[in-house]
Amino acid sequence: MKTYLAQRLVVALLTLLGMSAVIFALLRLAPGDIVDILFSTAGYVSPAEKQAIMKELGIDHPYWVHYLDWLRQIAVVDLGMSYRYDLLAWQLIKPLVPVTLELAALSILFAVLIGVPSGVVSAVRQDTALDYALRVFSLAGLSMPAFWLGMVIILGLVTWFAWIPPLSYVSPTENFKLHAVQFLLPALAVGYRSSALIMRITRSSLLEVMREDYIRTAWAKGQTGRVVIWRHALKNAMLPVVTIIGIEFAFLIGGLVVTETVFNLPGVARFLVQAILWRDYPVVQNLVMFIAIVVILSNLLVDMLYGVLDPRVRYGG
Repeated sequence: MKTYLAQRLVVALLTLLGMSAVIFALLRLAPGDIVDILFSTAGYVSPAEKQAIMKELGIDHPYWVHYLDWLRQIAVVDLGMSYRYDLLAWQLIKPLVPVTLELAALSILFAVLIGVPSGVVSAVRQDTALDYALRVFSLAGLSMPAFWLGMVIILGLVTWFAWIPPLSYVSPTENFKLHAVQFLLPALAVGYRSSALIMRITRSSLLEVMREDYIRTAWAKGQTGRVVIWRHALKNAMLPVVTIIGIEFAFLIGGLVVTETVFNLPGVARFLVQAILWRDYPVVQNLVMFIAIVVILSNLLVDMLYGVLDPRVRYGG
């Protein structure tokens, strides 16, 4: 187990190193930098003034120097200064991370609570009216964008209850009840889409497991349906479901741009788009690396859960 974990950590570090090179290169391939954006509407700009600003921001050095400086900053947990705000990048990023993590965690929680039970019921009641209704429910969730559903929820609240969610972020220490409501609505909108995917994966995986010999043996021994389904079949059917849950959570960290915009939440994804538009390299690079780290850790956690869910999975070492 320890050997396997060490190998995965080494692979993760190498992956992050490769990701850092890709992030750095793609960001520099975008036309223009923050100096060009600042003077785009100013007409003629003195080359000397432009060079002075580039020197002040520290972007007048060769690209390879910038890349090595960035790696050094990551190693010492120094994220650099924001070009746009002239503040430490970490000061800007730090308050955004809890907002996105909370929204993603709540969304996945709703997705699991809705998707797994509905998938089990759909598999157990295969080809019945309930099964068809649940499959339509899941197809609707896959078809409707989360941000569109969020806007429909807001319009419905305004039309039917003459109430609208807070237009500015409310911290849990300020008003926990209002904070919970503010996150409940987007989490339901996003979680519905993820629950539809989880439901379909759960259904197909459970149907495959229920055809196995040991399940037929459990039925033949006279065990109750609840024991056979929830204790024997579902545990082995959860491997692909856990994989999807991990992938969905990692996707949500960087994929909540429009949802955060619709509900006016100051999260990572929304701020990342603004930083890209301003070519704020320190902020963009570190935010994307944060998303990459979440993806890698999510996949590592999923691999570790395989050994818990399926005793047949063994790790060398």
